[in-house]
Amino acid sequence: MEKAQALKEFLSQPRKVVVTTHHKPDADALGSSLGLAGYLKKKGHQVQVITPSDYPNFLSWMPGNEEVIAYDTSKNTLVAGKVREAEIIFCLDFSALGRIYDMADMVRQSSAKKVMVDHHLEPEDFADFVQWDTSAASTAQLVYQLILELGDRAVIDVNIASCLYAGLMTDTGGFRHNNTRHDEFLIASDLVSLGANPSRISKLVYETNTLERLRLTGFVLSEKLVVLEEYKTAYITLTDQELKRFSSQTGDTEGLVNYGLSIQGIKMAAFIYKRKDDVKLSFRSLGNFSVSALARDHFEGGGHKNAAGGQSKLSLEDTIQKFLKLLPTYKEQLNSID
Repeated sequence: MEKAQALKEFLSQPRKVVVTTHHKPDADALGSSLGLAGYLKKKGHQVQVITPSDYPNFLSWMPGNEEVIAYDTSKNTLVAGKVREAEIIFCLDFSALGRIYDMADMVRQSSAKKVMVDHHLEPEDFADFVQWDTSAASTAQLVYQLILELGDRAVIDVNIASCLYAGLMTDTGGFRHNNTRHDEFLIASDLVSLGANPSRISKLVYETNTLERLRLTGFVLSEKLVVLEEYKTAYITLTDQELKRFSSQTGDTEGLVNYGLSIQGIKMAAFIYKRKDDVKLSFRSLGNFSVSALARDHFEGGGHKNAAGGQSKLSLEDTIQKFLKLLPTYKEQLNSID
């Protein structure tokens, strides 16, 4: 961080702090938020983590989860008050305020100092302090690095280490994705030395399912997975009624898109689904094919080169047709990937 010393000086006295992250937080978003919050509390600050929506129940084990405010319209006054009172707001795992939905204007209009810690492409210029690195596998590791830059490795306890490890573990796909480098293993090793338990955290995140979630996965793989060999593409679609049939909760569809990409010969996978009034899209790819560009150019989205998301104002069927009509444009690129 370029202004690390200035941030350290600002935090040298107790402050009212808000930590927030993106809509529908995943393990990296929540883990980095709760890890940072735990650190700031130990430094004497008054900290409130606010998420712009609910998040998967399999993340509720994280230390500090019980104090999180998950925004909905009934909490508008409460959340607006917390943001208004804040002296500094940490924005984690997102680089554009639109990613916090209804909270965006609150944060934008706040007089508080703003800190962005993120690893996504094309950041918006809204923060006073920036810890941004697109080569970093996770925001959790950027929080870890920030704590070290502030000279406080000794403050990291087992709870902070566990939250940060969860974020690093999941955003590297269990240290399997091509964003896993030497640095990620060194940071993971240090977090383990500080008390994070890899076996326990992996079990809590990856092996804690409801029966309905497992049945939804089975339904998707047997009935909803489509493979288009001509375009080296696989896609999955789900209607809101199908999600309702399996009593789908937030987080139940997480990871489904990866099944498509796991098929031999497939270079891009998409998951397109309708939940309430929104159509959402999740993309994954291999090699140099940028699903971030695809999402940005056609579906009001973005993300990483090989992992991105988007949304559509069209109906689910029209969105599917739009996606399919785009594939011939990308056929040559997709077929050139080794």
